[in-house]
Amino acid sequence: MDVHTVVFFAPYEFGVGQKIRIQGGAGGGDWEVIGVTRRKVKLRCPVTKKEVEWDRFCYFVEERQGAEWPEKD
Repeated sequence: MDVHTVVFFAPYEFGVGQKIRIQGGAGGGDWEVIGVTRRKVKLRCPVTKKEVEWDRFCYFVEERQGAEWPEKD
């Protein structure tokens, strides 16, 4: 059996009220989770108050305690 470096991904179970930061991509930035269904996650920007609903897409990378949110440029 060959041995390789393998990267594993798993869907993240969002919870209403979570503060999240998406790093990179078109949806990058700070968001608050305001709704979750089996297929969708609804987010609100804490600065502009814009709301979006996307297919569940994120994968957990890390959780930081005491992080500034929303992040200031």
